[in-house]
Amino acid sequence: MKKILSDKKKVFILTLALIVVSVNSAAQQSAVYLNEDRHIFNDYIEYIKPWSADSKKKILEKTATYFIGKPYVANTLDKSEVEVLTVNLREFDCFTYVETVIALTLTVNAVEPTFDTFMDELQSIRYRGNEISGYQSRLHYTIDWIFENNKKGILKNISGEIGGEKDDKVINFMSEHRSSYNQIKSDDNIFNEIVNIENQINSREGFYYLPKEKIGITEPLIPHMSVVCFTTSIEGLDVTHVGFAFRNEGELKFIHASSIINEIVIDEQTLSDYCNNRKSCTGVIIAKVL
Repeated sequence: MKKILSDKKKVFILTLALIVVSVNSAAQQSAVYLNEDRHIFNDYIEYIKPWSADSKKKILEKTATYFIGKPYVANTLDKSEVEVLTVNLREFDCFTYVETVIALTLTVNAVEPTFDTFMDELQSIRYRGNEISGYQSRLHYTIDWIFENNKKGILKNISGEIGGEKDDKVINFMSEHRSSYNQIKSDDNIFNEIVNIENQINSREGFYYLPKEKIGITEPLIPHMSVVCFTTSIEGLDVTHVGFAFRNEGELKFIHASSIINEIVIDEQTLSDYCNNRKSCTGVIIAKVL
């Protein structure tokens, strides 16, 4: 009997060590992560020290490559019924990978590069107005994510500056496919908020992107470690995939969380070939990390 109780105690202690619910210091919002995420963060901080005084571009590069080989897992932010800050350094979808790399880079440049600082940076990048106030406060559309992070001085869409064109397509994919999103299919309040957000996006009268036939000739103007967002012909949707532009052995490739290879990789294809080989890809948005 004593041994059984001891084993149960061990399981309880192990569970506490693995699952952590903390309080985010900036906005006093709940955050969910595992103890392993803290360990990975601490290992990363040690790893990045030799480059901590280098340019932001170099820190971005070293941060992005630090996670090569980590698994791709879809929908990592939608596992909780209540919207909280999800911190996951163990596995990524394409978007959480990009957000995490940028947030870690900003943390390295902070006065106190702590795990709490990283969570603050991640929340700022991921949520409208830096605050978590339900599912609708998360920046779901990529062009809206760029727009909001431009206001924060984090990102800038430079597609127009390097020869891009304007796309004025109507953005309404989420509201038109309500049943595909658990958080809005049965909640009219959240659904109406999403519709309002789509209306705000459409009031900006489009976004600049680089058509795929121009990627090859414009390649020299695309900055290494800029965010690359693959635009799509799918009605109502802006972007289907994101990563970082990555210059490798004289070629412009990209590093991303690949749903095909199921891990983070520097893609074997060039940026131009990747887009041209996908029928629904219309081009790319190039967003510079400021």
